[in-house]
Amino acid sequence: MAAARHILAIDQGTTSSRAILFDASLAVVASAQQEFPQHFPASGWVEHEPEDIWNSVLATCRKAIAKANLGASDIAAIGITNQRETTLVWDRSTGQAIHRAIVWQDRRTADACAKLAEAGHEALVAQRTGLRIDPYFSATKIAWLLDNVPGARRRAEAGELAFGTVDSFLLWRLTGGAVHATDATNAARTMLFDIGKGVWDKELLALFDIPAAMLPEVRDCSGLFGETAPALFGAAIPVRGMAGDQQAATIGQACFSPGMVKSTYGTGCFALLNTGAAPVVSKHRLLSTIAYQFGGQRTYALEGSIFIAGAAVQWLRDGLGIIGTAAETGPLAEAADPAQDVYLVPAFVGLGAPHWDAQARGAMFGLTRNTGPREFAQATLESVCFQTLDLIEAMHADWPAAGQGGRSVLRVDGGMVASDWTMQRLADILDLQVDRPVVLETTALGAAYLAGLDAGLLPEPDRFADLWRLERRFSPAMAASQRQRKVAGWRDSVRRTLSRA
Repeated sequence: MAAARHILAIDQGTTSSRAILFDASLAVVASAQQEFPQHFPASGWVEHEPEDIWNSVLATCRKAIAKANLGASDIAAIGITNQRETTLVWDRSTGQAIHRAIVWQDRRTADACAKLAEAGHEALVAQRTGLRIDPYFSATKIAWLLDNVPGARRRAEAGELAFGTVDSFLLWRLTGGAVHATDATNAARTMLFDIGKGVWDKELLALFDIPAAMLPEVRDCSGLFGETAPALFGAAIPVRGMAGDQQAATIGQACFSPGMVKSTYGTGCFALLNTGAAPVVSKHRLLSTIAYQFGGQRTYALEGSIFIAGAAVQWLRDGLGIIGTAAETGPLAEAADPAQDVYLVPAFVGLGAPHWDAQARGAMFGLTRNTGPREFAQATLESVCFQTLDLIEAMHADWPAAGQGGRSVLRVDGGMVASDWTMQRLADILDLQVDRPVVLETTALGAAYLAGLDAGLLPEPDRFADLWRLERRFSPAMAASQRQRKVAGWRDSVRRTLSRA
């Protein structure tokens, strides 16, 4: 029988699940995608039904395998990448969740986080985890479940309940409950993991009142996690790779050298800077996190999160009715009046890094009677560029080594990067080269690489980096005086928008 030569990547996202089959050269063979419902039981609450997550993953995997006319015996490995921080707790004996998953966007624990910060715990959390005390991360979500589901805390302390982020839940289900594990990148987003030592932190577990018996084993990103139950796909398939979505995109972009930066533009934007073998403590309100872990060796990153990127284009379409499709924004922006400097600060849900101002709200500046859809489109696309500039400058301030040996190059992916106008304006505003790769499905690609590496189908990271292919490079072309004027106008607009201004 011929050796299995395909890799199945599971990309479990916030609004949909995807399965993509790659061949041994990492060409896409088949894919399937399925959306699932979002639940908003109270203001600021966001939940998913765990069975919706599981069923959508199972359905898309089966559909992709069928579309490729392959069987389980043709698949050498499965790689999993996932929406990070989303929290599930389930019964170890039945595999059934005790409550809906609490999604990363959920803000129900904001008051609990504020009390922890007021009590002076921010320094400890930052030192051990690289994170800020925020509802975004998993720890206070777990505590909420234990305190609000009847009997949950008693059962957790008795070892009857398991906690996991989505990757861990899927692994449990795929292996028929045989494996309770996660990888270092997902563990690093829980606010319970010491990223320097690579262990669950006992002091933080005590602070958040979470029993250690609930926690999964933490493993490398690439390695044998287990095998799927044979009944799922007709035969067992090894699960050999796992990483949170933004780290998977970093891997898919082959950002394996310190100083390399990738930025993913979806609903929001996430930029990660590889800082090498030691975590960098941010003084500019960025996060320090684990980029990936191979052979027990951790590589770290600085991360900046922009809450609104593509969502601002959706606002133009759905909120204002200015455009019919996202593709219209580039041509509109190109036709905008160059004499007008209009700025959108898209703080619709507050501002993320480096401001972290949850009370800030969106605003537009510079409007005149001549301002119309073209200027709105340009201001919207430029807002993403300016926010990226804020992140890149904070990264370089935190870690000056990033700028040594010449200017950085930014590798980009996600839906917005299809717009040539936006990518050129990004290069102009950043005064950096912006590289768009041939393969834009970098999150799934990263998961596939991790699995294929352990399966022996794909080369070590340095050789995989040689396989990365450039589709187009955008180089800065804006006059320095124009750039400086635009950036100064953006800074003034943000200052006016901040709730503590």
